[in-house]
Amino acid sequence: MVKTINRHSPKITTLADGTDALLHMTDLVGEEDGPLIGISASIHGNENCGSQAILDLYRRLKDMRLRGTIRLLPVVNARAMVVNARFSPIDQRDLNREFPGDPAGTFSQQLAAALTREFLGKIDMHIDLHSGTDRPTVDYVYLLNDEGLSRAFGSKILYRPDDTKQGTKFSGTTKDVTVERGVPAAVIELGGGIVDQGPYIERIVEGVLNMLRHAGAIDEEATPPPAQIVVNEIAGIRPTKGGWIEPLSPPLGDELAPHQPLFRVVSPYNFEVLEEAKSPFERGIMIMGHLTRNIVEAGDYGWMVGNLDGATS
Repeated sequence: MVKTINRHSPKITTLADGTDALLHMTDLVGEEDGPLIGISASIHGNENCGSQAILDLYRRLKDMRLRGTIRLLPVVNARAMVVNARFSPIDQRDLNREFPGDPAGTFSQQLAAALTREFLGKIDMHIDLHSGTDRPTVDYVYLLNDEGLSRAFGSKILYRPDDTKQGTKFSGTTKDVTVERGVPAAVIELGGGIVDQGPYIERIVEGVLNMLRHAGAIDEEATPPPAQIVVNEIAGIRPTKGGWIEPLSPPLGDELAPHQPLFRVVSPYNFEVLEEAKSPFERGIMIMGHLTRNIVEAGDYGWMVGNLDGATS
């Protein structure tokens, strides 16, 4: 078992109803010295697969022999999560574009500053859990500054962003704090959609446990990763019309034929097909998509396809 379990809730700011907004963190302190590993989820409030996985991780880890300390931050953006929204309803800002934050700014900017001060600025390794919101489902892992850590999660598809290409480099994300500090970081994208989340949550738990084995926090041999594909380009394809979005593509992780159909949007009112979208690549691979028929507005999250031309293993 772990040596001690410590809980701490530093203050972010005071809200208009007179209550304090807090960060709720739990430290699992191992019996041996080692790094401080941070695991976080729900930076975007409608991506709570990771938060559920951290609950299950806590139940597993508290009875294990650990090296170092594991700091669990299960719900980063609580105000957004409780209303199932990507952004906080207080200021409607994307928290993952606000780092390192501003202690004198809006709510999300103050939240980013508190996260930088109390979490990202203190940990020695970061595992950040995301998913595909409550509509589309996603399955890939970012390759940032520690390839072994990212590969240890066990996903088939890895993404190494080409920061020289327009649209691939986002400023203000958590990695702007961790990577700048030289802290090994991995971003997991898994789960979401109007489907049973149980299998995805189980995969997140097992994948993170294997990352902790790889990092030496758990005194067990890490499982070698499966055959993996590293893509350097991902295209996001969003509907331009609102209506029912119906999937036409194969399962996540499958290869696509040249310019294969991905989805169509159908009017719920007169049954007319309003648009049909296709893969933009000669050789593509499925990374994100709606697995069931959903209602969408123009510009909602749709599909993500990796470009297999130039991909490596």
